[in-house]
Amino acid sequence: MSKQIQDAYIIAATRLPVAKRNGFFQTTRPDDLLAGALLALLAQVPTLDPALIEDVIVGCAMPEGEQGMNVARIGLLLAGLPDTVPGITINRFCSSGLQAVADAAAKIRLGEADVIIAAGVESMSVMPQITGNKVSMNPAIFAREENIGIAYGMGLTAENVAERWKISRDDQDAFALSSHQKAVSAISAGHFNAEITPYTVQSHVPDLRSGTVRIIERIIDRDEGPRPQTTPESLAKLRPVFSARGSVTAGNSSQMSDGAAAVVLVSDKILKQLSLIPLARFLSFSVAGVPPDIMGIGPVAAIPKALQRAGISQDQLDWIELNEAFAAQALAVIRELQLDPARINPLGGAIALGHPLGATGAIRTATLVHGLKRTGGKYGMVSMCIGTGMGAAGVFEIL
Repeated sequence: MSKQIQDAYIIAATRLPVAKRNGFFQTTRPDDLLAGALLALLAQVPTLDPALIEDVIVGCAMPEGEQGMNVARIGLLLAGLPDTVPGITINRFCSSGLQAVADAAAKIRLGEADVIIAAGVESMSVMPQITGNKVSMNPAIFAREENIGIAYGMGLTAENVAERWKISRDDQDAFALSSHQKAVSAISAGHFNAEITPYTVQSHVPDLRSGTVRIIERIIDRDEGPRPQTTPESLAKLRPVFSARGSVTAGNSSQMSDGAAAVVLVSDKILKQLSLIPLARFLSFSVAGVPPDIMGIGPVAAIPKALQRAGISQDQLDWIELNEAFAAQALAVIRELQLDPARINPLGGAIALGHPLGATGAIRTATLVHGLKRTGGKYGMVSMCIGTGMGAAGVFEIL
């Protein structure tokens, strides 16, 4: 017996401030960050009984160590959700948070659930760089030429994209500067206030005189990455970090970061039952593969598919959150698809705001729906490239 596809709605979306790697969340566990995001999310929907939540789907790109052991289940229990609420951790690298939103929406659209939380969490402070605690690649990757791209570092793939799409160093640095300028301006204007929930960080400081440990609390309420002092000159001084004669630098690449975000998706039945006004309606999602050695171009393959499934044209998009893994790949995507630069990352992107891997998709979803709501836009998209050669895109509608 076939089921009629129903709509999935976002009724609340929030994120914590994003910290630099080894920044103000350096001593905060990722499962605590996730718990904080979940608590903040549920506080936005006080009429929703947590017992109605049928699953918590959490994206995490490096689900090991402190963010292992099914961090979704650990985080929801730490947040005090009923033990009847299950949780699952999923991993599609940089798109994990968006994949969580898409998976939650899919279950609701198929009539398999009415209330699901989608989230993302990543602490790059607790993980060694972006390789995890133990790197163990299959030897076949190095034995066959067509597999070598799997082993490329993300920076080398960005250099490949810059070379193939002829993205100059000057253009990359100008894009990076714009990212910081937009982010700094957005913070000053308070444009992130609706999406960010402040988080209290505790520091334990020994007092040698009294023999006690003092607990110092600090409220974090804004992103740590944007730099008002960034200039063309300061960016130009940075050396390439992935190729001696390359153009990709620390200044025109995304920042390694810590962060968490969460979104509640519900069916039309719950909207009516609780008299809720949705933030947005989920329209479509797509993921596509590209050669691993040019992984940054992934959105070029994913975006047209997502738009076709949503039934809208590219020109109808009012806001595009295109994850800035590297300026080189973002510019290549923009030029290849002829995207309108004015609609790309109006509040800045990952070069300024940070890229906490598996959390980014959920973070950028929160940015998108609140930004569209504030500006009166109708259609928006979240998209990113994905390690090992993929791209993802999700389309949303403000009602």
